[in-house]
Amino acid sequence: MVTIVDTLSNTPLRPRHPEKVNRPDSASPPKPSWIRVKAPTSRGYADTRNIVRENGLVTVCEEAGCPNIGECWDKKHATFMIMGDTCTRACAFCNVKTGLPAALDAGEPAHVAEATFKLGLTHVVVTSVDRDDLTDGGAAHIAATIRAIREKCPTTTIEVLTPDFLRKDGALELVVAAKPDVFNHNLETVPSRYLSVRPGARYFHSIRLLQRVKEIDPTIFTKSGIMVGLGEERHEVLQVMDDLRSAEVDFLTIGQYLQPTRKHHAVMRFVTPDEFSGYETVAYTKGFLMVSASPLTRSSHHAGEDFAKLKAARAATAR
Repeated sequence: MVTIVDTLSNTPLRPRHPEKVNRPDSASPPKPSWIRVKAPTSRGYADTRNIVRENGLVTVCEEAGCPNIGECWDKKHATFMIMGDTCTRACAFCNVKTGLPAALDAGEPAHVAEATFKLGLTHVVVTSVDRDDLTDGGAAHIAATIRAIREKCPTTTIEVLTPDFLRKDGALELVVAAKPDVFNHNLETVPSRYLSVRPGARYFHSIRLLQRVKEIDPTIFTKSGIMVGLGEERHEVLQVMDDLRSAEVDFLTIGQYLQPTRKHHAVMRFVTPDEFSGYETVAYTKGFLMVSASPLTRSSHHAGEDFAKLKAARAATAR
């Protein structure tokens, strides 16, 4: 039996995913050439890591094992993960720790704002773990982080990647009231794969969440993403596009699922770059203002550059 051990935190060694320890190994096919990336070794990467450490922050770049960390951190682009490093959900695809989270750190919003200032970010992405243990799912803490960044870095645009706030009445409204520039919530996969990939979530609740953002404040850009290679069919991906457009979502990301460990959901297949290009073409025809679809696409990859394109696309359609 293989035990997955948390080697990222400073706490005593413990299973990173206790719910997965007794699962049989799931074998994925070998990675194709278009998936491989270089190990991070640059000075910019080291500088970013130091700023993150000095402010006691957690990043999804590290916790989720993002393959783009070397490229992004070299440019001093980091995605902050707030409300701790432990998630109350146990999604089959995710490498973030599962367990009972610690209490919220009231000083965290200020620390995130300080790191945003030190990194000189013109566009910052803030995500979080799921906090089903909190009455508001952490919505007030997310809103406080948005306000702290606005105060410290008034010209920085802010993108939040939020949990689904399932059964947390009024939580979404707290975040929207703080007026992030981009509200992102990922569907992660097609509805037929939810029970095996994202069992703690509900597909149509997530669609409704995104739709509700637009109803409350139509000026906020909305964004969502899915992974492919989890056993979905092409027609299901196209249906997700239609569902997102029915909720007036502006920006769609599609990336290849990569298996964090053998205890996680297996990669069913590696989608080719040509197939990603085809998805991008179809998504634009369906009316998305912005689409990013490639094997290494992730929610916050090139987020700043993509936000500029998103604004330009909205301006062009308004003429």
